[in-house]
Amino acid sequence: MDIDIISEEENPMLHRTDVRFEIVHDDASPSRLQVRDSLAAKLDKGSDEVVVHKLDTKFGMRKTIGYAKVYETADFARDVEQEHMLERNKITAGDEEGDVEAEEA
Repeated sequence: MDIDIISEEENPMLHRTDVRFEIVHDDASPSRLQVRDSLAAKLDKGSDEVVVHKLDTKFGMRKTIGYAKVYETADFARDVEQEHMLERNKITAGDEEGDVEAEEA
């Protein structure tokens, strides 16, 4: 799976970079988590700092166009992103233990 960055736009107000990319893959369309990990490795970021928003594969093609937001830190991602996008990208809250204790009580 080869990832090529099409464009990058800085968004300093939200402490992130908006990235559009193209993936050429040999097998089936890659999963959101595979793309997130590969994109994070290419950009030298942690996987918790990358939120993949859109993956679009045309029928029968081996090319996927995507859109992701790359944050400066994982905390900025948790503060800005909606809950369903964090769940899709498997980004957990930093205080997960406190939530478990609250549920048990």
